[in-house]
Amino acid sequence: MPDLEMVRLPAGAVGLHDARRKLRWTVELEPFEMARFVVTREQLAELLGEAVDDAARHPLRPATGVSWLRAVRFCNALSEWEGLEPAYAFDGLDVQWDATSDGFRLPTEAEWEYACRAGSTGAHYGPLSEVAWTAADGVATPQRVGLKLPNLNGLFDTLGNVWQWCWDLLDPARYDDYRVFRGGGFADDAWSVRASTRRGGAPGMHHDDVGFRVARGGFDDRDAAQGWSLAADRERAAIDGPRPPGWTPRR
Repeated sequence: MPDLEMVRLPAGAVGLHDARRKLRWTVELEPFEMARFVVTREQLAELLGEAVDDAARHPLRPATGVSWLRAVRFCNALSEWEGLEPAYAFDGLDVQWDATSDGFRLPTEAEWEYACRAGSTGAHYGPLSEVAWTAADGVATPQRVGLKLPNLNGLFDTLGNVWQWCWDLLDPARYDDYRVFRGGGFADDAWSVRASTRRGGAPGMHHDDVGFRVARGGFDDRDAAQGWSLAADRERAAIDGPRPPGWTPRR
C-alpha cells in the first residue's frame, strides 16, 4: 500500500457560511491531521482492488468515480491496514462516525475549509493558475497530484483538479442524505473553485470529477467534533421545506 503522507495541523478557527439559511458561524478546531494529497488511483486499487487497469496507466491521478460510501469504506480499510480503530460503523447504508476513534476518516467540512485556506481569507489561497487545475487549463481529465503549488499548510490540490468528499450532510432538510464535497474540479471556472464553495451528492453517486482525501484525529465526544454534531444533523433534518432535485445553488 503506497504511503499516505499526513500533515499535522494546529488548533485554530474557521468561519463557515450557509448561503441558503443565510447563516455565518465560527468553528473552533482541535489539532488534526490531513493528507497532503488526495487519494490516488494507485492507492485505491491497492487497498480496495478497484480500477486496477486504470491505476496502472495513471497511478498518480486522483481516484475519481468513488462514491461517498466507498470513500468511507476506504477509510476503514486503511485504518485496519495500519492497525487503527476504524472510525465508521455501518448499518446497511447508514454510517455512524465514532469521533473518539483515531482511525482514518473523511474530514469534516470545517476541517476541510480550515486546511484549504491555510490562513488565507480570500476566495483562493493563491493565483488559481499556479495552485489549481481549472477550466482555464483546458484539460479533459483530472491531473496527476502535486503538479501545482501547495498552500501554506503544504497541502496540494485543495482547490481544483477534483472535488473532495467531506463527512457532513449538505442540507438534510432539503436534500435528505446528500453529503458535502468541496474544492472545485478540473472543468470548473473560478466561481466554483473557491475555498467557500460547497456542493454535494447522494452517498451512492459516482462523479468523474469528485475524489477525496483522508483525515485523522480522535476527540472526546463520539457524537460531536470539529464543527459536526449528530444532534445538529437531526435538528436540521427536522426542518420542513421543499426538496428540489440537483445541486445546491452556487454562492
